[in-house]
Amino acid sequence: MFRKSPGFDYEAVPLSDPGSSPGLYASPLTFGQSQFSSGHSFDYVPRIKDNDFTDKTQGLLSWMCNLIVISLVFLCTLITFPVSVWFALKTVPNYERIVIFRLGRIRPPKGPGVVLVLPLIDQWQRVDLRTRAFNIPPCKVTTKEGGLVSVGADIQFRIWNPVMSVVAVQDLNASTRLTAQNAMTQSLGKKTVREIQTERVKLGEHLGMDMNELTKPWGLEVDRVELTLESVLRAPKEPHSGPFIMPPSVPGLEGLTGPIQQLTMHFLGQNATGPQPVKDMVSFTDEMTLGAPLATGNSKVEELLAAVSLVLSENLVRQVGACFQFYVSTSSGQTSSYYVDLTQNSGSCGVGEARQPDVSLSMSEQDLMAMFQGSLQPFTAYGSGRLRVQGDLNTAMKLETLLKLLKPL
Repeated sequence: MFRKSPGFDYEAVPLSDPGSSPGLYASPLTFGQSQFSSGHSFDYVPRIKDNDFTDKTQGLLSWMCNLIVISLVFLCTLITFPVSVWFALKTVPNYERIVIFRLGRIRPPKGPGVVLVLPLIDQWQRVDLRTRAFNIPPCKVTTKEGGLVSVGADIQFRIWNPVMSVVAVQDLNASTRLTAQNAMTQSLGKKTVREIQTERVKLGEHLGMDMNELTKPWGLEVDRVELTLESVLRAPKEPHSGPFIMPPSVPGLEGLTGPIQQLTMHFLGQNATGPQPVKDMVSFTDEMTLGAPLATGNSKVEELLAAVSLVLSENLVRQVGACFQFYVSTSSGQTSSYYVDLTQNSGSCGVGEARQPDVSLSMSEQDLMAMFQGSLQPFTAYGSGRLRVQGDLNTAMKLETLLKLLKPL
């Protein structure tokens, strides 16, 4: 008789068992030959392997009643055919299929071409098989080393099984969006900031495979996932995780994404490894114990500020429109603060802290002088880890506009 158990025991039906009844879940004990457990039916998802839509759970009496009703409706449709043709025949284009429920039971998908839909007893729904796309707005993701990044994604998907897309899920679009956002948050939360910035193409492919595992029972397949990294909101807490790299928006290169940016960073990283050991030379280390170079360094920075004040103008403020805060570490281990404010009037610069800086940049005194003299590019300094940026990276790279004006100096 009925199965006696304290709750519902869901057991996946093995696909290799031809004797089991249709359904995604089935109970090992049955009432006669039907799949019911405690009066509740779980056979709403048909077995679609090899396009087999035969409903073996239907009893003999129910089958006879359905046959009689279908025969009567079909006969009435034939008798009133000149009129019923407008209601019974549907034209299905090549990129669509029609899913029909006849007396509440699923039928094989119909189309393309002309499809006969019996009035009164058939409920039907069109399913578009073309590739669709949606965008996940940027959301905050905390990485495994404590960093905080803003990441979005562009996702393309298509329906490979129209029956499952109608039967297995109620709102396909909303469920897919929610599943994609949760999968992206969980997947990127196990990565470092450096991995997210340098391996976005690879992470997008892995995220697509993870989503396919979740959406496959819905008859949906994810074709492509492209991650978009908006900004790094908080730097990683662990310094030993390595400098994180992100290709900034350089004028003329805004459209380059994915592998092209990674290839550019690869070659720039190789070029940057050459001059990097210069600041760790023995001669540079010996100067840390001397008092004279400290005063010389301060005078150089003051001369640099004087040169910057000469090129400040309203035109430069309109082009940049940002306030930069510099934290410069000297050879003696001290850190000095400088600012360049290009947000109002003709701009200003000086020693100390800015009121509301848009971007904070940390570097050594030697790298600061090299960058403003033109021998070190901000892009290369950032890629090699000699320049640390806190804030929007696109805004930080606007500093190149000021550096171009100082090159003749």
